[in-house]
Amino acid sequence: MWFECVALSLAAVLAASPALADSPRYHLGRTPTQAEIDAWNIDVRADGQGLPPGHGSVAEGRSIFAETCAACHGDRGQGGLADPLAGGFGTMSQPNPVRTVGSYWPYATTLFDFIRRAMPFNAPESLDDNQVYAVSAYVLSLNGIVSDDAVLDRTSLPKIGMPNRNGFITQDPRPDIPVPLHK
Repeated sequence: MWFECVALSLAAVLAASPALADSPRYHLGRTPTQAEIDAWNIDVRADGQGLPPGHGSVAEGRSIFAETCAACHGDRGQGGLADPLAGGFGTMSQPNPVRTVGSYWPYATTLFDFIRRAMPFNAPESLDDNQVYAVSAYVLSLNGIVSDDAVLDRTSLPKIGMPNRNGFITQDPRPDIPVPLHK
């Protein structure tokens, strides 16, 4: 009963003062600048939208991985303190699938996005875009998805066909939602 009284009282105050209803509640902070928004907006979509300029090779990625990733993921992505990144092929239909970049992830672009924002664990966002492309290339090569001489960039990365790209639901099964979720 008290909740309804408070809600009705608040509604009456807001109705009597439209300016109050449209104003910020706490008057704290400020509107961010476009440059600040752009700096925070670093997500990369499955189709590659949001990928930055730059490039990186498997060879470059191998040395960066050894320096910044191997302590947790093992020298060949086999796992250690952190999850394995390579292997697991053919296990997705088993009771205990091994979910790695190669066996589970449907898009190569999400690998770039994750590394860019969250890795290395002790210093997220410390790798520059060229280093992220290189580490992505190396991890994909560990899974046999790209060749050892591959160089990735914003054009080539979205074109990579991941082994499990069709292992996810691509259309909502509800009859009133006919649009595919992924293209």
